[in-house]
Amino acid sequence: MDCQPNCCSPEPDSEPLATLEGPEADESLAKLTKALGHPARVRILRLLARKEARVCSQIVDELPLAQSTVSEHLRILKEAGLVRSSDAGYCINFDGLRRLKALIAII
Repeated sequence: MDCQPNCCSPEPDSEPLATLEGPEADESLAKLTKALGHPARVRILRLLARKEARVCSQIVDELPLAQSTVSEHLRILKEAGLVRSSDAGYCINFDGLRRLKALIAII
């Protein structure tokens, strides 16, 4: 079931793209790439890219993983800033993906 386009509206405290170098940027890049370091988390991002929001049980239905495992992967993605959550479910945080792309582009 798709949700409304504004189900995961942008968070006001998103990290600016301007800080792309220095120790904080290095830590941010390490955190983002670590979050992508598991194939299940990459697959979850791909699933979320196809739909605007999904609840954990919908993700579990599409992956050969237990609910607790999917929840843990979602927690890691959310802590890294790659996923947001709302009452409608989980959504990709496009600000986080833009930040990852910008940090990788300057390497």
